Amino acid sequence: MSSVLTDLFPHPIVQAPMAGGVSVPQLAAAVSDAGGLGFLAAGYKTADGMYQEIKQLRGLTSRPFGVNLFLPQPETPGASTGSAGAADASPSNAAVDVYAHQLAGEAAWYETELGEPESCGDDGYDAKLAVLLEDPVPVVSFHFGVPAREVIDSLHRVGTLALVTATTAEEARAVERAGADVVIAQGVEAGGHQGTHRDVPETDGSGIGLLSLVAQVRESVGIPVVAAGGIMRGGQIAAVCAAGASAAQLGTAFVPAHESGAHALHKQALTNPLFARTELTRAFTGRPARALVNRFLREHGPYAPAAYPEVHHLTAPLRKAAAKAGDAQGLALWAGQGHRMARELPAGQLVEVLVAELAAARTALSAGGAR
Repeated sequence: MSSVLTDLFPHPIVQAPMAGGVSVPQLAAAVSDAGGLGFLAAGYKTADGMYQEIKQLRGLTSRPFGVNLFLPQPETPGASTGSAGAADASPSNAAVDVYAHQLAGEAAWYETELGEPESCGDDGYDAKLAVLLEDPVPVVSFHFGVPAREVIDSLHRVGTLALVTATTAEEARAVERAGADVVIAQGVEAGGHQGTHRDVPETDGSGIGLLSLVAQVRESVGIPVVAAGGIMRGGQIAAVCAAGASAAQLGTAFVPAHESGAHALHKQALTNPLFARTELTRAFTGRPARALVNRFLREHGPYAPAAYPEVHHLTAPLRKAAAKAGDAQGLALWAGQGHRMARELPAGQLVEVLVAELAAARTALSAGGAR
C-alpha cells in the first residue's frame, strides 16, 4: 500500500461507511483492531449524533478510523453547493407528488404516513465539518461530490486525511485537483448509493466495472486508489491491488458481521435464494443505489423520480414500518453484486480470513509468474 495508508492500517482492507445504522462504532472498532480501517457513516445523522458515535468509537479502539460525510445536494436547478461537481438540476415538486401518490397504497398497507419530502440536501454538512475540525479524526471521506479545496486544506491543517469517492476517471481527476489524499474508485458492482458527482437520470443502470475503473483511474491520477465494488474475497483484493489499487473497500461483506448494525432481515436476505439478484434503483431514496430486488423495488423502481433526498424522506416511514413488521419485501436491502458470497463472521475474524486469502492469492500469483 501507499505509505499514506500503511501508516494508518497494516492490511489493505477498508470497511465501507454504510449509512442507515449499519456502520456502528462496534463494527468500525472491530475492523480497525484487526488491522483494517473501520469507518463510521455520518450520513442521515445530526452533528451531535456523529460526535457521540465518534466518542463511543474512541472508547472501543485506539486504532485509526474514518468518518464519512455526504456532500450537500442542490435545492434548486443549477444551484451551487460550494463543492465542485455536486450541483445538478433538482426535480420538480410535481414528480415527487406523483410518486407520493403512487406510494399511498404502501402507506395504507403498513398503516403509517408518508414522510415529508424535504428538499434541503445539506445533511448538516457544515455543522459536521465544524465538529471534525474542532475534534479531528484520522480520516474523513466524502460521497456524492468533491469538497471545496478549502475544506480539504482545513482538514489537512488538523492532520486529517481526505478520501473522496469517484465513479469515473474524470471524477477521479476532479478529486485529485481538489487536493484529496486518496480517491475511492467505486465500480458499478457496489452496494448502496453510487457516489457519482452528478446525478444524471440518463445514465441510470449504467456504470463502469471495478477492474476497468481502477485501471482507468490509476492511469489518470497520481494519488493512491482504494477500490470499491462487489469485493467479498481476499483473491478479489489481490486482483484490484494488481490492477493498481492500494487497498480495497468492502461494504456488503461486513453487513452480516456480528457487530454490524444491519437489521436481521437485511443480514439474512444476502444469502436467501428468494433474493437472487441486485439492481440499481431510485425507489427508496431518489438516487441510484444497488439493492436486492424485492417487491418494493420491482413495483416502484420504474417510476421513482431523480429526487434525492426528497424520496429518501418520503419513504423513510415506510421502511421503518416494514422493519417493524418483519417484512423484508419493504426494506431497502442494500447489497453489492457479490452478496451471495457473504459470510456470517465476527468482523475481526472476517478481516483475518480476508488477509489469509489475500496472502494465498499473492503466493499463487508469484508461483505462476515464476514458472
